[in-house]
Amino acid sequence: MALYAAAHYAWAVPEQQHAARLARRMGELSMEHRRGTGRSELTRSAAPGRVGGLADFTRWLRLIDRLQDAIEQANLRYRASNVALLALVLAAGGYLLAGLFQVPLALLRLLAGVIAGALPILYILWKSKRRLRAFEAALPDAIDLFGRAMRAGHNIHGGLEVIASETYDPVRMEFRKVMDEVALGSQVDLALRNLARRMPLVDLHFFVTGVILQRQTGANIVGVLESLSGVIRERLTMAARLKAHTAQQRLSAVVMILAPLVTGLAFYVIKPDHVRVLWTDPTGALFFTYAICSEIVGALVLWRIASVRF
Repeated sequence: MALYAAAHYAWAVPEQQHAARLARRMGELSMEHRRGTGRSELTRSAAPGRVGGLADFTRWLRLIDRLQDAIEQANLRYRASNVALLALVLAAGGYLLAGLFQVPLALLRLLAGVIAGALPILYILWKSKRRLRAFEAALPDAIDLFGRAMRAGHNIHGGLEVIASETYDPVRMEFRKVMDEVALGSQVDLALRNLARRMPLVDLHFFVTGVILQRQTGANIVGVLESLSGVIRERLTMAARLKAHTAQQRLSAVVMILAPLVTGLAFYVIKPDHVRVLWTDPTGALFFTYAICSEIVGALVLWRIASVRF
């Protein structure tokens, strides 16, 4: 009995005290999180930037988070909240500048502000889409290199290191991030899932899923990865052919979008008095507003039809 009591005192009591301290600390963190008065050093969150209030205001729409994901995909060193502030400043500046140049209709001034504000976001989306395409084009070679490394006797960690060192950007950069996360103590599965989150490509998701299954089950997936790289190459080839065959349709859409603008500009140069009625007369202003809205909607519909998704 005495031996049992000593063992209980030496082992069970410290464990109970440690569990009680841990439960108390977790309760304090939960209370701080609900009240919003504290912040744990162990919680990881994105830096709010210079306008944290704007990020809090728009977080319910997830606009800041989506913009930050696009910035990471484009490999830019911006903060989403700062980009949103810049977009608002440019929008206000475009609206005021259109007013200084005495743009006749309020709709045109508002349109100028929207276009000016959308420029930084459109630039980020363009860079992101371009980098995703470059990553997708280089992914089959990276998968083949990984498969050859596995056949040579490397493990999964060694195969990922080969991709991170022997390929070229943007594949090399993204897999270097994976290896850096693993070197800092992260699990390989989690690092690969973070890679799939940063680069939202279906083929990359297949690769990540196959590597995780190989790591968890020990199955031989080298043949599956080789088939995957072949399927990706065939799909990219088919996409290039489809893009070539639909070039005429896209050109027709561009011509139809620009035709009203060029025609209106030509009439304004030849007969400015006939065109000026569209914003000097109240009835003409209504028709002009309707024409602008119809042009925007028609351009979006035509470009949607001409842009073939694959």
